[in-house]
This record gives sequence, C-alpha cells and structure tokens, in this order.
Amino acid sequence: MRVRLPVVLLLLTFSLPVAAVDRVQLTLDTSEADQVLAILALRNQGRPVADSEWQKLFATAPYQRLKQREKAIGERFHDPTVAFTDEDFKRFVLSADLLPRAAALSSTLDRWKKADLREDATRVLAYLPADATLRAKAYPTIKPGINSFVWDLSSDPTIFLYLDPEVSREKFENNVTHELHHIGLGSVGPIYDGKIAALSEPAHTAADWMGSFGEGFAMLAAAGGPDVDPHAASSPQEHARWEQDMGEFNDDLHAVNQFFLDILNAKFASSDAIGEKAGSFFGVQGPWYTVGYKMSVMVEKRFGRPALIGTMLDPRCLLVLYNRAAAEQNAAGKPPLPLWSADVLSAVHAGSCESQ
Repeated sequence: MRVRLPVVLLLLTFSLPVAAVDRVQLTLDTSEADQVLAILALRNQGRPVADSEWQKLFATAPYQRLKQREKAIGERFHDPTVAFTDEDFKRFVLSADLLPRAAALSSTLDRWKKADLREDATRVLAYLPADATLRAKAYPTIKPGINSFVWDLSSDPTIFLYLDPEVSREKFENNVTHELHHIGLGSVGPIYDGKIAALSEPAHTAADWMGSFGEGFAMLAAAGGPDVDPHAASSPQEHARWEQDMGEFNDDLHAVNQFFLDILNAKFASSDAIGEKAGSFFGVQGPWYTVGYKMSVMVEKRFGRPALIGTMLDPRCLLVLYNRAAAEQNAAGKPPLPLWSADVLSAVHAGSCESQ
C-alpha cells in the first residue's frame, strides 16, 4: 500500500457564492479513516504498530466524537454493548477481516475526497428556508458499525459516514446532501416547536412526529429537483427497492394516518410504544421517506418550491397542501390518492395552513 496523504480538513465556505458564505460552514475530516489505513499499511508490511500510532488514532476528532456518541446511545437505550473502549477498537482494527479490505477502503476514501461538497451545499440551500444555516462536520469513518447517521444537531452537528467501498463518489455526495438538509432544517426547528407548543399533549406528539417527513424533504433536496431520480446514484438493488416501496404509497399513507389517529385517541400504552411504532416507519427508507418524498414532489409541482419550503417550517402544512393537490388529481379522474384524515388535521390545528 502506498503512503497515505496527510489528514484532510477542508473548510468549504471560502468558495461558495457570497450570499451563501454566512450560511454555510462545512468541514470534511478524514483523519480517523486516514489513521486506520496507516495502521493497516503497517500490518500489510508486516511491521509492528507502535503505541504512538494508536494514540494518533484515538486523538482524532472523528474517533473522539464517535466514542462519545456510542456511549450516549448505550446510556439512552440502557445497552452498554453499544459503547466501545479503545481496546475494543484496537481489536477491530487488528481483526483478520479488516486487513483484506484495506486497498478497497483506501481507494474509496480517495474518491470521496474528490467530492464537490461546495456544490452539494449550494443545492441544499435551494431547498431550505432563508434563515436556515449549514454548520456541520462530515466524518468518513472506518468503524465496526455499517451505519451512517447525523449526531448532535443541537450543539455540534456531525455527519458520520461509514466508509463503504460499494458507495461511489456520487452516492457519497447524495448521502452528504441528504444529511445536510436535516442539519439545515434543524437550524430552524425552533420555529415549528413554537407553533405547536400550545397543542394538547396527544396533538403535540402527533404534530411533532409529522416532522419526520423531513426524510422526504431531504430525498428531494439531495436529488436536486422533482424530476430528478432520487436514486440515480444508487445501486440497481437500492433503486428497485425504492420503486417497490413507492408503489406502496397509498397503503403507507393510510398506515401513518392511522398512527396519528391512534396517538390522538390514546391507543398507545406509553411514549415508548409510540416511538417504537414511529421507528418502524423509518426502516431502510420507509414511509417517512417515501410518503414524505411523494408529498413534497406533488406540492412543489402544484404550488411551487417557495410553498414547499414554507411547509418545512410547519410540516402540518405539507399534509394540507398535499390533500389539496391530491383532491384535484382525484377530481380529474387520475388514479385515486388517499387523503389525510380531517380529524388528524383538525386536532393538530392545521387550519392555519389553509391560507397558503
């Protein structure tokens, strides 16, 4: 294996359009992955790994944040097996399974470093309210878990991206853009919090979960437009699964509508039960994604992008405008689309959206 390049830290604000500079600060930090690959290079050469090499790894910001995140998740769900120690991570890096993957991981990281995150940030801004900001760090990481996720939205937004040789540079950019939209929308989240603060507890819970349709917003933003395939950069298998799941739109909307009704009618035994049911709508790319995406596309095509962006500040309005667009299509004799229950919309006080 060839010698790794120095750690890459890219601050991307300097080359964005002037109007966007104040709204974006995006850092790509590959230091954890670089150091893991440096250790794998020593292993590949049959050389011992000095303690100083491990300390370089453990001192990287991505490693430190990952370790903090796993500990927090373990404490939240009372599962100490989620967290890991430095010794646990050493065993992972020294595992027999990881070494044969070193070359593929190295070439993948090189490809990801060439990603045009400036363009990605600009594309995200086009699908965010004017007051939204993008302050984030992106950490491509080599780690035991294969998941990618956003962490610490409230104080230090961070995107962890599992370094996967099956993910092309284009797919990597799509993933980053998707997560950046969550971060941007999170920056204006208090606006919606204020709007639903006075609702009764059941109505507040239902309205709060409507924010999960942000997955659909992010799918559309990452694609770049309603006529762009959101899985253009995905594998054939991922694309086929998306098409299949989109085919379940009517049934999935009914299922989420019933979820909201069950919350409003106190059918759940506890908040944990509500969370478990809501979590089932995430899946790989479940109804929060597919239903949210189709509603977003329909609203943008019928009412324009500014109207869609307005619903990002109040997701209740996404349901209202979708109902209006779907009712028009149904009246025109097109394949029938389901509507959100009037009882749900009334309970969460969505009437204020009618003026949009």
